[in-house]
Amino acid sequence: MTSADSVGTEDVLNGDVPEPPAPRTRFTRKRDYVVVALIVVAVLATSVVVWRTSEFRATASTTTDKHYDEPADPEFFPPSLGEAWRAESPATPQPAIAGPTVVTGEGGVVSGRDPLTGDVRWTYKRDLPLCTVAAEWNLAIAVYKTSENMLHEDDPRRAGGCSEMTSLKGMTGERDRQRNSDAELGTRLVGDGTYLTATGERLLLSMRSDLVKTMEYGQLPALVNPAKQPRTECAYKSVTITTAGRVGVIERCPSDAAARMTVYKTSPKESDSPEVVTSVVVGSESAQIVAMNDKLTAVAMPDPNRLVVYQDDGNQVASYDLDLGAGDLRADPPGRVAPVTSATGAFYWFTGSRTIVVSSTDLHPLWTIQDTLGPGVVFAGRALLPVKGAIAVHSQADGQLVGTIPVDRGGYTGPVAMDTSGPMVFEQRGTTLVALH
Repeated sequence: MTSADSVGTEDVLNGDVPEPPAPRTRFTRKRDYVVVALIVVAVLATSVVVWRTSEFRATASTTTDKHYDEPADPEFFPPSLGEAWRAESPATPQPAIAGPTVVTGEGGVVSGRDPLTGDVRWTYKRDLPLCTVAAEWNLAIAVYKTSENMLHEDDPRRAGGCSEMTSLKGMTGERDRQRNSDAELGTRLVGDGTYLTATGERLLLSMRSDLVKTMEYGQLPALVNPAKQPRTECAYKSVTITTAGRVGVIERCPSDAAARMTVYKTSPKESDSPEVVTSVVVGSESAQIVAMNDKLTAVAMPDPNRLVVYQDDGNQVASYDLDLGAGDLRADPPGRVAPVTSATGAFYWFTGSRTIVVSSTDLHPLWTIQDTLGPGVVFAGRALLPVKGAIAVHSQADGQLVGTIPVDRGGYTGPVAMDTSGPMVFEQRGTTLVALH
């Protein structure tokens, strides 16, 4: 064999022949499967923790798809009013009427009820305690207490506040909006039909119907620019909204010799930069804002008892002597909101011992009924005022007594807040809502 032939016939694969590569796979060892199993377990455990602590697990909602008409007003004034039903509702400081539904709140449950029977139409439940419940824009506004926050340890609000706010459709109970807020413990909600304000000792919050904040007044928990707030060291003692677009507040400030009355807009250009209409120190250490309109503010003060009216420039335009009970005006109003109801042409103010009706035009007192239990309400063309063992019926024009309807309130003798829906009259007696018909 020639050399050339040897080269041409040489087996170049002579020796060990490598095996072809095995098909690629994600896992080739038992350890890989163990690692993946641990990852899956961790993910599932995390999901369970998130679910257990989430709002979805902590919320139970029962809604309705039925349509309810608002009850029709009575054609004639009823000769009597008897108890139709009652329900515990410690979260409502006054009856809450949301469209065709009466709303009650207890524990963490908000219930929408038939005004005529008290039957529950819908419920909304959180595993948090309710701070307060109110009605505005045909919605039920529920405010819940939470304890988680990132405030400085020196801030008295660090222990928690009323920071979860939910609006529910009065008709169906469906959740409309939900926002976080900085409302304080003990807050009340006061509205003017356009805006709603949450009261507090150090911070006032105003919002529109989608619960978006339009104004923050006072000591913000996360104050970025302190120059925007006029007086962050003051405490708020009395708050009212009786006219659209304005909030009136009585402030107690260390640098002032007496109480300060301030009126500011609920919807300024910047939500943390108040637009103050007027701010003036009044001649008393104790005061309550009773009524407002688009030009005037009425402030009640003791020693001597009087109702002082201020105009927008801070000047006093009138002062009226008041005949009050010995304990009236000696303490801040409950929830920092004077008990006042609005009616056509007038405001009904409960002083603590009597009801004074104030003109909505120039804010002067029209008439007074002594020994009442609350501000009352207008029903079927008459003024109803709660009194001991009865409801007194008065003429709206001059306060003349028309009649008296006996009402058995059992052993309850405290303040009574009232409202109406169709033929029903509601009394909030402490923690209990009572329907009369």
